[in-house]
Amino acid sequence: MNYTIESKEGLKLVVSDFGAEMQSMTYGGIEYLWQGDPKYWTKHAPVLFPYVGRLYQGKYKIGDHEYELGCHGFASKVSFEAEQTASDVLTFTLRDNEETLAQYPFHFQFQVIYKVTGQTVSITYRVSNTAGTGASGANDPAQAIESLTNGTLYFAVGGHPAFNVPLKADIPFDHYYLMFKEKASPDQVITDDSVLITGEQRRFLLEDERALNLHHDLFDNDAITLTHVCDTVTLQTDDDSRAVTVHFPQLPYFGIWHKNKSDAPYVCIEPWTCLPGREGVIEDLRYRNDMIRLPKGGSWETEWTISVR
Repeated sequence: MNYTIESKEGLKLVVSDFGAEMQSMTYGGIEYLWQGDPKYWTKHAPVLFPYVGRLYQGKYKIGDHEYELGCHGFASKVSFEAEQTASDVLTFTLRDNEETLAQYPFHFQFQVIYKVTGQTVSITYRVSNTAGTGASGANDPAQAIESLTNGTLYFAVGGHPAFNVPLKADIPFDHYYLMFKEKASPDQVITDDSVLITGEQRRFLLEDERALNLHHDLFDNDAITLTHVCDTVTLQTDDDSRAVTVHFPQLPYFGIWHKNKSDAPYVCIEPWTCLPGREGVIEDLRYRNDMIRLPKGGSWETEWTISVR
């Protein structure tokens, strides 16, 4: 089911309870969000939890316990409980259940909260470690893991919104660029053909240390993943005033993507908290430095924003 909120200034956001995924973002009669043409990619803006990216063989482990988890986790593939508390706020809640526990043996509550203000959508990810608060027993997969983790919840989150490029029909794709708010000397995290990290990073050059010009063959080897960049980037062109600014102050990794080896008319701007897995390594999440560690009974949240003009 879809839910709609709107700011007083006319920014309208439509979100589905399936995956808590944004479906449409319109302002001034312009659709900013990619509408999911199956020729290229059917999604719009998946929510990534409890992991970002791929894992080697689609598996990870906690101690001697091994689990299968698909690319970007499971949040984008399940239904959330939806609640609209005001005309401009939507809250979506996912709690562990039999399906999630089979892939991810932790008790949790994950909330995605959308609010529209002016020309800005704010997105809050809120995670609670609910270990010990639900029903448990011999058949509870999480119970066997708690002794290994002391009840700690290991997770990652990320956004994956796709924006129409162009935003005005007669402007070529390669007239758009990403402009970072501040000068930066980012490093690109190198991945192999399976989109797993190799452990190598190399300097990624920006024009005047701030701009990345878009062209379709940028993505021939899949996503570009950067680190050591500033926390604000704008998708823009010199040919039009319409633009999209993404601000992600607590999300240290930055992905850029569209369907590889294609002329796809969109670009994804993806802030993440972790990186994909490594080739040849079935990761033990306890030892991944980029996983968020949340103690039993604890909560964590981050907010990032999308502004349009």
